[in-house]
This record gives sequence, C-alpha cells and structure tokens, in this order.
Amino acid sequence: MLYLIGLGLGDVTDITVKGLETVRKCDKVFLEAYTSLLLNSELDTLEKYYDKEITIADREMVESQSELILDPALTQDVAFLVVGDPLGATTHTDIILRAIEKGINYRVIHNASIMNAVASTGLQLYNFGDTVSICFWKENWRPTSFVDKILKNLQNGLHVLCLLDIRVKEIDWSKMVRGKKVYEPPQFMSVNTAIEQILEIIKDKDNREREFLNEDTLCVGIARLGTEGQVIKSGSLRRLATEDFGKPLHSLCIVGKLHALEADMLRHFAVDKSDIPIL
Repeated sequence: MLYLIGLGLGDVTDITVKGLETVRKCDKVFLEAYTSLLLNSELDTLEKYYDKEITIADREMVESQSELILDPALTQDVAFLVVGDPLGATTHTDIILRAIEKGINYRVIHNASIMNAVASTGLQLYNFGDTVSICFWKENWRPTSFVDKILKNLQNGLHVLCLLDIRVKEIDWSKMVRGKKVYEPPQFMSVNTAIEQILEIIKDKDNREREFLNEDTLCVGIARLGTEGQVIKSGSLRRLATEDFGKPLHSLCIVGKLHALEADMLRHFAVDKSDIPIL
C-alpha cells in the first residue's frame, strides 16, 4: 500500500492525526524534498517525532527511480511524505499513475498547502485564476510566457498566485559535460527577484497590456506562510520590489478586481495604505 501524506506548511506538528498514525504504522517512509521544504523542521526532528527512519526522495529518485519507492509498496506499507498537500505538484500525480500500473493500492491524506492558505492574505479563493510558476532566469534562458498568463488572469479580473522557483539538488550541467556529477547550491526565489523579472518583461509590453500590469499594480508578498514567523505585505509592485521579506520560502500574489472586504484586509497588511483603494 502506498500512502501519500501531506505535512502542512509550518513544522513537524502540522501533520494531521490520521497522517501521523499512518506514518507510524508504515514499514518505509520517504520524504519528497524538492518541490517544497518543511520550515523549522530538520530531518532528525521529523524522525524523532514520527518515530521512523526517513529516506530523502530527491527529484532524481521520484522522477527517474520511482521503483525504489513503489516496489516496496507491493508487499509493505510505504509512506510518501509531501510538504503541503500531496497533490500540489504534477510529479505526485505521476507517481500515483505508476503505482496503479504496478497494481499497488494507494491512499491520499490531505493537508494545508499554499493553494488554500493563500487566503490568509485576505484575497478570496474563488477570485483566483490560474496559478503561475516563476522560474529563475539564467544567462541564456529567460522565459517570459508566465507574464502572458498573469495578464490573462488580470484581464478577467482574477487574482494570480505566483509560485516562486525552488532549486534543490539541481545538476550543474557545465560540470556534467566534463564527466562530473556536481549539484548547484540551493536557490530560493525571493519576492523581490520575482517582481524584478516581471517589471523587466512588461517594459516591452504594449500600452493595452500595461494597463493591467505595471509598476503600480497591486500585489501581495508572502514569506514562510503557515509558520509563526510568516510575513504578508501588500502594496504596488514598485513598492514591494525593495521590501525585505526575510528567509524563504516566498510567494507572490498579483491582485485582480478587488472586493471591498479584500481591500480592507489588504489595507491591514499594507506597507503604505495609500496603495490600497477604498471601495
């Protein structure tokens, strides 16, 4: 049996009672450690709390060596732990499909994720459009299509949740060509970097598009959501571009058409209340 278990957003204690009971009865436990990170909880903390030895499952194991996770589930109970909710990334749907192909039964135990906890900003969940991922730019790779997706949402009056890049145990291909498997140091995109990339792209947009997305567009920067040290700040893109949000993990919301209650909540989080319209 394969159990996909959400760990929530904050720390080791955010797992549900059902999730904890399931982990403790499993024969093998894997922790997915590349689509997100559990803040404030090191591996040894998790192992002590769950009373289980945990194997880290990096991107290579999950996407290319999934048999290491799935084969034991043919005869044993296996827990696959995911920060947030288990189905917050397509990778985890893929591992379910692979389990089905092998005739392995599975069960999903859900938890809070950025996809619903973003309501802490005061923006109402049913007013959000498509979620957008923003990747780090490289010297010879600067994708811009995510801004087109942001614009499509804003033109429909919808808010946009932007998930910011996390690069953990990524192969350094410049070293790989010399026959060495070397990994890049971990990188976590900040709200500031995300806004910098957005503002760089919209310089080349026409006036009709800049009507919806420009330096004065309202947004919300989020850091370490779900922890005691979470930070939520609202303001224009220009204003939040220089705000300090502290340590990762960060997310960004671009604000669409506001309801009066949403505006009141954003005013509570505003760096400068003059950025928030009175409705």
